[in-house]
Amino acid sequence: MLRQAKENRTLKENLLLASSTAFVSGVTNVAGVIAFLAFTSNITGHVANLAKHVVEQNLREILVFFVWLLLFFAGAFISNFIVRSMEDKSKYRAHSIPIIIEIIVLFGVAIYGYHFYDETRLEREMVIGAILFSMGLQNSLVSNISGGLIKTSHLTGLFTDLGADVAEVTHPKTTNTHAAKNRVVIRLTILTFYFIGGVAGGFFFDLYDFRIFFCIPLILLTILYYDLSPLALHKVMRIFQTGK
Repeated sequence: MLRQAKENRTLKENLLLASSTAFVSGVTNVAGVIAFLAFTSNITGHVANLAKHVVEQNLREILVFFVWLLLFFAGAFISNFIVRSMEDKSKYRAHSIPIIIEIIVLFGVAIYGYHFYDETRLEREMVIGAILFSMGLQNSLVSNISGGLIKTSHLTGLFTDLGADVAEVTHPKTTNTHAAKNRVVIRLTILTFYFIGGVAGGFFFDLYDFRIFFCIPLILLTILYYDLSPLALHKVMRIFQTGK
């Protein structure tokens, strides 16, 4: 999922990346809504709230929402900067480091939320900021890897692109619909797994509270392992064949 760049990716690789990261976004967003009454996978609502507080001149809230937006931006910036800096040496390493950072951040949220969170206002704001930072990392990474095809932390743009692609597939002037059909499949996959993740996030947060955030890094670890497992198998086979 992480080894190939946008120009060499197969439909299967894009579907695996889209489904896994969309599921993570859905779980994170709904768990965030239940825990903090705030969206944690996208910033559209936060921009609207920022504008509202500017009008009302609520200085503290203006600062909080501005910092949240800045953290999402910082995650996207850092992710893309890492990829651009390292892709010439190793695409897998360049693509995996943002995922590793996301794992660390979300694992830290899980530990803090389960063991130390006292539901104070400042704690709530800090945890939301950390999750938004991790979603900025993820969204920028999957968009970079897929050439802008996959964005899994929000659905507004997804529905816009899906409508355009369905129009392309069904329009009588379209002569080659193969690429557009693939895009439709990928976008429907994102929507489906985001919804499934949202349902799972709501259901399991009610049962396990912050412990659900321990599961999210495990999903991200499978993304990292997917590209490593063929290499590991190849090395094992080579050892058996050569005895070295």
